[in-house]
Amino acid sequence: MQMRKVNFSWNNYAVQLDLVSKTKGVVAAENFFSGLPPAAKNMYTYGALLNCYCKELMKDKALSHFDRMNELGYVTNLAFNNVMTLFMKLGEPEKVAQLVELMKQRRIPMSAFTYYIWMNSCASLNDLDGVERIYEEMKTEDEDQIGWQTYSNLASIYVKFKDFEKAEMMLKMLEKQVKPKQRDAYHCLLGLYAGTGNLGEVHRVWNSLKSVSPVTNFSYLVMLSTLRRLNDIEGLTKCFKEWEASCVSYDVRLVSVCVSAHLNQNKLEEAESVFEEASRRSKGPFFRVREEFMKFFLKKHQLDAAVRYLEAALSEVKGGKWRPSPQVLGAFLKYYEEETDVDGVDELSKILKANNFDDSWIKNHITASELSPEIDPGFKEDSRVYHAQEN
Repeated sequence: MQMRKVNFSWNNYAVQLDLVSKTKGVVAAENFFSGLPPAAKNMYTYGALLNCYCKELMKDKALSHFDRMNELGYVTNLAFNNVMTLFMKLGEPEKVAQLVELMKQRRIPMSAFTYYIWMNSCASLNDLDGVERIYEEMKTEDEDQIGWQTYSNLASIYVKFKDFEKAEMMLKMLEKQVKPKQRDAYHCLLGLYAGTGNLGEVHRVWNSLKSVSPVTNFSYLVMLSTLRRLNDIEGLTKCFKEWEASCVSYDVRLVSVCVSAHLNQNKLEEAESVFEEASRRSKGPFFRVREEFMKFFLKKHQLDAAVRYLEAALSEVKGGKWRPSPQVLGAFLKYYEEETDVDGVDELSKILKANNFDDSWIKNHITASELSPEIDPGFKEDSRVYHAQEN
């Protein structure tokens, strides 16, 4: 099939550069940028390349590129935000305030996202007074920038500092700004009230969400994960059954949360019952559900049972759509190391290779699990702050 030639506007090249970076890597994006005509090397394409460097945590290149943008007069609020985010990810929050001061000197307007980064940098430095000063500055100088995300961000910070009274005060402010169909705001409220340990408010917000907006599978996923976090197994079971009775599409992610909640309470029979019903209602695949059982049995020192669930998961694999998570492989390795005299890598390799898994992939994945065994590849339960970053 012959490809038609597409004529890009100068600004469209920035979008293309970002796509090149995502699909082919930063080096390809750099080559793309170098090959652009002079007129296309504008603030948008420069900004897109800066974003690539920051996402990949390439500090030296990012800062050098930022300086070049500064010389050309291409530095914008978004460029500052990218560099601030880079410093936060690199564990250098103390440098954010310097950039904020530079923005003020140059009279570059600060977006709501700029304020969020600045607040979080102070929180990372355990400077709660600094966070509150920034909030006061927003109220006096940029009140229009204050939205429900602002209160969400502040509540999250107060939860971190275990000042639950102030956290809930911010959540009340957040609720006043929420519109009926802003499900993400309700999801945020659920997670943050869970952070304060207030189960009553979690149920109140959930009922409020159900009364004003259609409840999606993802909303149920958030609620079930919140209840699991608070160890409300009775409320979780009721919520799960409510979802099962009304769902249009059967989402196995919710099954995984429910199974893990029961297993966390050592309720194996209940977990197996949930899984059996799910198996009747859905063809799966049930990779993540089986992983919950693997982790449970390894903790109980029942290797044979864990291996059975691993082999069952592997039998479901079609087209390489699943690999055991680093967390699960890490759990297996830990068991072999602590409970047996055999080499865990060799034992896992035998099991995985027997199911047509490439040995080189196995070893790479095992290395990842050893380096970061606590990574959870599934749904992240921690309260989320939904930031509206400008495009």
